[in-house]
Amino acid sequence: MTLDRHFVRRVERSTLRSRYPRTIGRNARLGSHGDGPVDDIVILHTDTGKTGWGLVAGPIPDDVVGRSVADLVDPASGVLDEAWRGLDFALHDLAGQILDLPVHALLGSHGETTIPCYDGAIYFADLDPDDAPGGVDAVLRDCAADDAAGYRAFKLKIGRGNRWMDRAAGDARDIEVTRAVREAYPDHRILVDANDGYDCDGFLGYLRAVADCDLYWVEEPFLDNAADLAKLHHHLRGTSTLIAEGESDPQLETLLEITAEGSIDVLLMDVVSFGLTSWRAVMPRIAALGAKGSPHAWGVPLKTLYAAQLAAGLGHVDTVEGVPGETGGIDTSAYRWLDGNLTVPDRPGFGLPLT
Repeated sequence: MTLDRHFVRRVERSTLRSRYPRTIGRNARLGSHGDGPVDDIVILHTDTGKTGWGLVAGPIPDDVVGRSVADLVDPASGVLDEAWRGLDFALHDLAGQILDLPVHALLGSHGETTIPCYDGAIYFADLDPDDAPGGVDAVLRDCAADDAAGYRAFKLKIGRGNRWMDRAAGDARDIEVTRAVREAYPDHRILVDANDGYDCDGFLGYLRAVADCDLYWVEEPFLDNAADLAKLHHHLRGTSTLIAEGESDPQLETLLEITAEGSIDVLLMDVVSFGLTSWRAVMPRIAALGAKGSPHAWGVPLKTLYAAQLAAGLGHVDTVEGVPGETGGIDTSAYRWLDGNLTVPDRPGFGLPLT
């Protein structure tokens, strides 16, 4: 079956509601993240009865009705025109449905279909509520809940001194939280994400204080700066800790230049806003530099499933970001979750029927 025999008959818009297992609090830059977002989706219907849907990845064009699917998406490379990038995920899903292939097969099946998944929901629970902050024990309770849900890796938000606490006190709390989680979970991976909440020297001070905590990676420690990242890379020499960058306002060519210099190990552009088609184009360049990808997925549990499909398809991804909770209105039962690992299905498209 070929894509050029299928024509878009209707473009439907809708929304999906996600729910976290608890209210997610502050990070170094932002206030409470609430209990889950409402996100726009787009559903493409063809004249042959096929449908494909996905999160909206940009503006929705009004000129796709009547076009063949082959004019919109190439299974080998992705969306064919920048104007249609808002349909990136819906078109990949639709192509998979028509060709009876999972998205990871469209992407080449270069990776494993089972991928480790870390917990991205460990925020500043210690600071809430304002009138009776829960302290470090509140962070440990969140870790315990997510450990019970199957996570074996935690990404800890740090950078409390950037906005919410006095600098010295905030840095001390970051250290205290990191050490407490490591003590409570000696066999789990620990990642830290500062959301650019430090300067370089301050972050190196944090690293010295947690040097025995065996951090898997450090993410967005400070505003992107080639010289500072080189200094961080030099500091981490001789350790296994990785430097992860590229989530916030990524300037791709600059990031790739810094990666080529050896100062970035993992690139984090968002799976949806950067887009599946863009990831398809850039991953060979990342791999050629000896680096890895791990698309930012925070905010929507569905994005974790997209990131896992990308990992299975493109390869060069060692772990993906988990968003605890559920996105309502879809059947996710084909995705298997066991002991910190997520397995993607071989169902057509993303394997996510709307309910």
